[in-house]
Amino acid sequence: MKVLGIESSCDETGVAIYDPAAGLLADVLHTQVEIHAPFGGVVPELASRDHLRRLLPLTKAVLAQAKLEPRDIDGVAYTKGPGLVGALLVGALFGRTLAMAWKKPAIGVHHLEGHLLAPFLGEPKPTFPFLALLVSGGHTELIAVNAIGSYTILGETVDDAVGEAFDKTAKLLGLGYPGGARLAQCASQGNPDRFHFPRPMLDRPGLMFSFSGLKTAAAQVIRAQTLDEATVADIACAFQTAVVETLTVKCRRALQQTALPTLVIAGGVSANAALRESLTTMCTRQGVSLFFPPLAFCTDNGAMIAYAGCQRLMMGQHDGLAVEVQPRWGLNELKRFTPFECKLFQ
Repeated sequence: MKVLGIESSCDETGVAIYDPAAGLLADVLHTQVEIHAPFGGVVPELASRDHLRRLLPLTKAVLAQAKLEPRDIDGVAYTKGPGLVGALLVGALFGRTLAMAWKKPAIGVHHLEGHLLAPFLGEPKPTFPFLALLVSGGHTELIAVNAIGSYTILGETVDDAVGEAFDKTAKLLGLGYPGGARLAQCASQGNPDRFHFPRPMLDRPGLMFSFSGLKTAAAQVIRAQTLDEATVADIACAFQTAVVETLTVKCRRALQQTALPTLVIAGGVSANAALRESLTTMCTRQGVSLFFPPLAFCTDNGAMIAYAGCQRLMMGQHDGLAVEVQPRWGLNELKRFTPFECKLFQ
């Protein structure tokens, strides 16, 4: 089954083709960083208009890359939510139109399920069940994953997501937009001992997160300093160290609480090198298997939507003709499958 996947939830336009027998056949991605950078953040109307401009040429590009014709596609998957409503509508309308024109089944994919399953695009692949740490610009969650659709939220942020905290702190440091990756790069040059920031909610039991206070602590230090190059690097290093330690401790707690044998890290922040190193060390000590998505599939992309959509289409699920998007959509609202059903098709 060859599935065309479309991602348009925010500020990246991704299109890919996935075949369970042959793997990922083609993948293209267009980022809107240059469009939104002058405004210091995503402008929803500009994002929607750019998705509209890019989807058709990107779809033609992946078909050419895979050396396929529209008749060779067996299904279409598109991001149904969560995300920006206008951006979601562009992708959903485009995907639904292609499916209708090609007389193929279509399915709307949960964006976060795409991230959770992105590690299956690499080698080796994780196996169910596993603990997942989902870390992105909009989400910070610890999830027990029993099978596709079978998700139990163990802990989540009560305020800012970790990626949002990275971006806001980077903006305060004058690192520009998008700031998360730039802050991480800057942190690698910093002195870890010059500043110290709190490790939020580690002084109490449980698996909930909070990054608003950490961001405020960083803001106070930033206002009190002359921001030369060395100081910016040192603050970035201290901030990143606090985040990484917090995430690592919470993951260790969740692994001990659930006794799950595998940890999966997904979402844009899973590309952070310091986080990868810290979790690798922790999992080695705990005797736990650790999986990350390939670096190319940490941020939003069409490949993860094609993969997630393919799994559900193979298990007999597809959507009707109505075009629906869900800007707010809980993982617990998805149709659940058993581990046995998942093994039949993977």
